[in-house]
Amino acid sequence: MDPVKAVSGRMAPLDLADVDTDQIIPKQFLKRIERTGYGPFLFYDWRARGDFVLDRPEHKGASVLVAGANFGCGSSREHAPWALRDFGFKAIIAPSFADIFRNNCYKTGLLAVTLPESQVRHLMDLVAEDPTVEAIVDLKAQRVHGDGFDYRFEIDPFAREMLLGGLDDISLVERHDSEIAAYEKNRPEWLPAVK
Repeated sequence: MDPVKAVSGRMAPLDLADVDTDQIIPKQFLKRIERTGYGPFLFYDWRARGDFVLDRPEHKGASVLVAGANFGCGSSREHAPWALRDFGFKAIIAPSFADIFRNNCYKTGLLAVTLPESQVRHLMDLVAEDPTVEAIVDLKAQRVHGDGFDYRFEIDPFAREMLLGGLDDISLVERHDSEIAAYEKNRPEWLPAVK
């Protein structure tokens, strides 16, 4: 996973609350075993109806999704953040996230930022007035800022360290290779061995 220090780019609004993972990536696309290739199926059912906000030309290529409260509720499928990343989003800003979804975002390098509802509404209003407005989501400084706004956000310190370091669960363990090797070298023989 690549380190995430800051995300900058245009914002796209998804002014809906309680967007669940079944809508983010419908069940029929969960048969794949790869972590890539899900982007075309993001919000598949909503996009099939036509005139979906993310398909509008003014929002193509946006890297920051601004969404309503309780984003990512529903089932705990990892495919949802994979689809969002594959579509081109690198950060999501919302008033709240489902806990499992937020953790899955962090584990895949997708920055999930919680801001108060009034600040999220301000960002959505800015995008409605000018779809070219850009945001910088600065993880190091814990700020979302741009022309006419500057908001501070909190994030779990461990998740922040993982994102800044580009660490996933495996690479976190690999940081302790020398200690693991030393333990294995001196491990009592009567303990079961991993081969």
